[in-house]
Amino acid sequence: MEYRKLGRTGVRVSAQCLGAMMFNRSGDIDEFERIVHRALDSGINFVDTADIYSRGESEEIVGRAIRERRDDVVLATKFFNPMGEDRNMRGGSRRWIVRAVEDSLRRLGTDRIDLYQIHRHDWNTDLEETLGALDDLVRQGKVLYLGSSSFPADWIVEAQWAAERRNTARFVCEQPQYSIFARSIENDMLPAAQRHGMGVIPWSPLAGGWLTGKYRRGEQAPAGSRFARGDRLAKDPSTPARFDAAERLEKIADEAGLSMTHLGLGFVTEHPAVTSTIIGPKTMEQLDDLLAGADVRLDGGVLDAIDEVVPPGTDMGGIDHMTGNPSLKAKNRRR
Repeated sequence: MEYRKLGRTGVRVSAQCLGAMMFNRSGDIDEFERIVHRALDSGINFVDTADIYSRGESEEIVGRAIRERRDDVVLATKFFNPMGEDRNMRGGSRRWIVRAVEDSLRRLGTDRIDLYQIHRHDWNTDLEETLGALDDLVRQGKVLYLGSSSFPADWIVEAQWAAERRNTARFVCEQPQYSIFARSIENDMLPAAQRHGMGVIPWSPLAGGWLTGKYRRGEQAPAGSRFARGDRLAKDPSTPARFDAAERLEKIADEAGLSMTHLGLGFVTEHPAVTSTIIGPKTMEQLDDLLAGADVRLDGGVLDAIDEVVPPGTDMGGIDHMTGNPSLKAKNRRR
């Protein structure tokens, strides 16, 4: 397993990060714990979760799994999404942050969070309020480093400037969506992160399963997969183009002697801005396959062939980067 510096910090993290979004009490908790330990034994030292994942259950499972190995883990979690009916139990306000961090510390069973990330940018809260509250957590020792997730490039830059103006701790990394199917961040977000010395921890490197080869033209989506819910394959207008791209990519993978999964992981890992790629296994078998792709490297010919399928800086149809820009809502448009 390769290890890379997390932005400008002195922390070195594994090139794969174990994502715990799938961990919940409706599954096999003991199996989830075994997945965590297998990942750690295989060289992964970076684990990422969030308070919103199964409303805290993921954090509880992760905390239980690493209890005896806490010092071996760079532990990351996130806040922002609604955690209750109260309208103030969400977002980037100081009021919510000081409560959210205590809830996460309790669920994780730890006295500090190594990397605390805001899950989305908050259009309704002054960014300096958010940074000020997070800086206090760093000074208190409850949080060691700060990060953002799914921030557009202009917010990434603004957050760096705001931290400099206020002399506060700054975001050391960004967690964006990035895959062969979701490449628009190559235009501005990835260069912005590189200019500011930020680490990048991509999520969904396999495009929600499209880059594993499990979705096949003319076949039903596998039971339990995200595209099986509500027959999304049939209803999504972007499905035919995705099948076309996936079939072309499968040929590229075959010629390179790789599985589709390893092609997808290798593509993300190859970008010089990327620090660690989040993998989110549901089963031990999935974990073993993902770990086997940790050292895959793609040569220039393979990368050029991928560019012919999905051009650099573009997204396949149906990709949602979840910016939620309120300026685009009908009532806010200038007419």
